[in-house]
Amino acid sequence: MSAAPPFEQLRAGAMAIAYRMLGSVGEAEDVVQEALLRLHREEAHGGGVAAPRAYLATVVTRLCIDQLRSARARRERYVGEWLPEPLVAGAEADPAAHAELNESLSVAFLVLLERLSPEQRAAFLLREVFDYPYQDVARIVDTSEANARQLVARARRHVSEHRPRFEASPQRRQELATRFFAAAERGDLAALEALLARDVALHGDGGGRVPALARTVYGRSRVARTLRAWRQAALRSGGFALHPVAVNGQPGALMLDGAGALIAVWALEIAGDGVSAVSSVVNPDKLRHLAPLVPLRTPAPG
Repeated sequence: MSAAPPFEQLRAGAMAIAYRMLGSVGEAEDVVQEALLRLHREEAHGGGVAAPRAYLATVVTRLCIDQLRSARARRERYVGEWLPEPLVAGAEADPAAHAELNESLSVAFLVLLERLSPEQRAAFLLREVFDYPYQDVARIVDTSEANARQLVARARRHVSEHRPRFEASPQRRQELATRFFAAAERGDLAALEALLARDVALHGDGGGRVPALARTVYGRSRVARTLRAWRQAALRSGGFALHPVAVNGQPGALMLDGAGALIAVWALEIAGDGVSAVSSVVNPDKLRHLAPLVPLRTPAPG
């Protein structure tokens, strides 16, 4: 008999599913905590669990499906554009490590998954990202194997039509991101425009809690001017710095004020030789897990 996986390994695997399902760090942690409690109760009073990893995958996925069903109305009432809570790692993280899993964490990919039904999202992630056999997907989602295949096929068609582009290598993405953040920190309009794709999109999520973009901004010139305006507004409010990090497995940065407090998290999407999208999360409810925040009364770009 093989030894049971260590607790942290079990928890990490459950979080990997829960975060991709929900796009929220806090909600994913709550779901995983509930699943771990159920596992503990089963092991303490129910005679044990033969396959803890499979048990957690099932409980986490079903709890997430329930959560997504109840969250649908809240998402429809959300003020402005919805972006997932950012996952941040140090800039020293290897951009080539687990590249496929990193792309399934990207902001653009998680936003795309929002358009799927909860069952489609679960089946697609289990099969296409975590490589579960269809038989296991069906058991976890509580459906027939034939229906599980249909769920995955429909989700795959939708995702393939709109999937984010990542033609550039991880190393090339990091190189372009470094130049982009340096230009943004200097407020160098010409350098910014040279690094942006012609059809670049700038997304912002303030959730109605702080000033943010009313709608997505498109186009190289408009996006560059908006980024420079954000820098100027931050400088007037006490300071501006960009600290490069990995955000959801892709190049990103923490936008900090003069005292080092967090204003926003930026995530980049890079395709070919240009930045094709910039996502800025300023909603303080989505940043509390990261760092001390600028007080709510301080205007923040997004």
